[in-house]
Amino acid sequence: MFQIDIVEQCKRNDRKAQLKLYNQYCQGMFCVAMRFIKNPDDAEDIVQESFIKAFQKINQYKGQVSFGAWLKRIVVNKSIDFLKSQQLKTVELNEGYMHVAEDEDWSVEDSVTVKEVMHAIAGLPDKYRYVVQLFLVEGYDHNEISEILGISYTACRTRLLRGKGQLKEMLKSSKYVARS
Repeated sequence: MFQIDIVEQCKRNDRKAQLKLYNQYCQGMFCVAMRFIKNPDDAEDIVQESFIKAFQKINQYKGQVSFGAWLKRIVVNKSIDFLKSQQLKTVELNEGYMHVAEDEDWSVEDSVTVKEVMHAIAGLPDKYRYVVQLFLVEGYDHNEISEILGISYTACRTRLLRGKGQLKEMLKSSKYVARS
């Protein structure tokens, strides 16, 4: 109930309520941005821009998801837009013709730390890294990821499968992957 009240106050442009909401979510959204951006200054800018957009568009928030989930979606989109703007040249690959195999095994050795997996994810090519990070770290499903990245459902599944394969190879070469 507290969150709904504070959001309603924000819809009435209550600056104190906006500050409360900002203080409640700022650190968490900074962590989300850092998982994408890897630069604290740029991540901080992303968070600031995300809150500005959230407060400008707060009347569009209908409460169908938690405010945190709604805000996280804005931060993720802003982060991806920032990364896309940093690339000088991108190459589109038509992946629509590809068949996607089902492989839901994401197991690694118990000794592998989250930090080691995150480091390996950071080493993936961008088109695979975004999908793997959105799926594994942020918890989005294939439909949401394809919508966020503007790719087809099949391309999303293909990129996730290929990204996972590369991730396992990277971890295996570091002797981290569980042997099946």
